[in-house]
Amino acid sequence: MTTIREVDIAVIGAGIAGIATAYYLCTEHAKSSVLLIDSRQPMSYTSAQSGDNYRNWWPHPTMTRFTNDSIDLIEKIALDSSNVLNMTRRGYALATRRGNIDDLIEDLHTGYGSAASELIRIHGGVSAKHYRAPDEGNWQEAPAGVDILVNQNLIRRTFVSFASDIANVVHIRRAGDISGQQLGQYMLQRIKQAGGKRMLARLRNIEKKQNFTLDIEAPDGAKRINAAIVVNAAGPFAQEVAAMIGIDVPIKNVFQQKIAFEDDAQAIPRQLPFVVDLDAPSMGWTDEERSLLADDPDMAWLTRPIPGGIHCRPEGGDRGKWVKLGWAYNANASDAQQELANDRYHDSHFPEIVMRGATALNPSLQQYLESFPGRWTHYGGYYPMTRENWPLIGPSGVDGAFIVGALSGFGSMSACAAGALCAAWIKGKPLPDYAGQLSLSRSEDEGFIAEIEKNASKGIL
Repeated sequence: MTTIREVDIAVIGAGIAGIATAYYLCTEHAKSSVLLIDSRQPMSYTSAQSGDNYRNWWPHPTMTRFTNDSIDLIEKIALDSSNVLNMTRRGYALATRRGNIDDLIEDLHTGYGSAASELIRIHGGVSAKHYRAPDEGNWQEAPAGVDILVNQNLIRRTFVSFASDIANVVHIRRAGDISGQQLGQYMLQRIKQAGGKRMLARLRNIEKKQNFTLDIEAPDGAKRINAAIVVNAAGPFAQEVAAMIGIDVPIKNVFQQKIAFEDDAQAIPRQLPFVVDLDAPSMGWTDEERSLLADDPDMAWLTRPIPGGIHCRPEGGDRGKWVKLGWAYNANASDAQQELANDRYHDSHFPEIVMRGATALNPSLQQYLESFPGRWTHYGGYYPMTRENWPLIGPSGVDGAFIVGALSGFGSMSACAAGALCAAWIKGKPLPDYAGQLSLSRSEDEGFIAEIEKNASKGIL
């Protein structure tokens, strides 16, 4: 027998984006008839694979403002919860061997707009003494802005694990890490306290008449949910949910991987911020290895130039021992799989590849190529993304249907602003002036799309 349930707002997807949307509906807009629907436990799919980093650097002022707003909201939660989400702020250190970084500085000025001249500090010879190195990571005391280190002696003193050929470091200061899982659990508790509910069930179909009728399959049988409003927060499955109500959303899923390992050799300093090697790495293949790779159609790409962007950060605080490595080099879209390990781009060679590439910035990791860490894990998740790598938040083209998605690799850091913005759209409340640029309607502005697509940098790290 089918059970029928009535709710005001059904949120499809209990990842961090769906949870944040429900949270702001319940807490900021006093909505109690909110139902989170997901076939999995909250934050157990894509959100569970998060790097849990945040930064306010983007090569466009709209995305900078959006992530700044999200960091403001994260900070409020950190204050309200006695920092249950373990927010720190050691920054993002973007390292390069290039002597000329005028293009990077131009990107910074573009992203920070009129505030750039006050936020950007260049540290050469005399000014090096004014640079404040990463400390214990207290987000309330950390400096704002950006420090550009062009003094190699200063780089050596500050980032002692870096290779000696690093010529410049761009240190984004309003950046660091959080526990995305703790953030999600905090929000779920507040949702429950406000009267919101969640349901473990798989969505089978949506029918739109005056309201929406959702056919779902729960552990105790088929159910039907009648909802006035539906929010598509289905992450990598957003296209499938959109198609149920006749909408095509321009999102592709790109599978990216990471590893985490126990750094018994203490190769990475615990005070190191999130660091990114901007340069294409030299993989250090021997002639024999290169020849073998070139003869293998599936591995030959490793002998050709590979984009930079390898990132590394300590995990677990100053007293921890784990380190995370990531490298978002995959550019091929794939259909989202119910089991992440089944994706065709989940590469068993990735741990060795990323470790080898990471030695270019942190040579101390070389020892793990000879004897891989005893304890390590290899995991991956989807970057649901638009072609310009901007989110989609707001009305989705059918009356009463909204979307909050395409959060790519920045879900944890942007979820608060994304959820708050989607909730404001739903409730008809005042919106930030960039709201339209983050919605599906931006595709109607060809000039704006051309503007953001002409920038080679999409902010993917």
